[in-house]
Amino acid sequence: MRMFVAVQSPAEAVEHLDEFLSPRREAAAFRWSDPEQWHLTLAFSESVPERGLDELGERMAQVAARRPAFDLRVAGGGAFPDPDRARVLFARLAVDDDAASALEALASGCRAAMSGAGARVDGQRFRPHLTLGRLGRPDNVTSWVRLLDAYDGPAWHVDELALVASHLGEGRRRRPRHEVVETYALA
Repeated sequence: MRMFVAVQSPAEAVEHLDEFLSPRREAAAFRWSDPEQWHLTLAFSESVPERGLDELGERMAQVAARRPAFDLRVAGGGAFPDPDRARVLFARLAVDDDAASALEALASGCRAAMSGAGARVDGQRFRPHLTLGRLGRPDNVTSWVRLLDAYDGPAWHVDELALVASHLGEGRRRRPRHEVVETYALA
């Protein structure tokens, strides 16, 4: 089963960023992500064994219970691998130093929980972001990154994590459909 652990973006933050991007979307030569699916991925696995779901739930509850809630906001932009040859355009997430280290520890704990439950976890370096758009081929998105660097969204309090199943091709326009399987309260 394809799953990820995420911090979900609240409606107010999504609407604020969506309004900022709306008048500019048609100028883009890339595919925009669905705002309803904007989230911060902490851990991802293309293959979570169904027999490991109960254990994963227990491990995730333990990880969440050990980590404090924190504040987060969208501020700025970026691109993977870089703005000159981007495949992904993203919004950066702003956190203070304490929250940044807590977020890093939280991502590490979520990855360990998935791995401990028998899942093969994506091993890429953790970089907090919201994916806004994907490009079919590498292109320069420097102007989009500069535009996003002028954006400063509302803060929100993160007090829970979500375990989400991702069903490929079942969403609107044959995109993934995300289903929250369980949520876990932070300490």
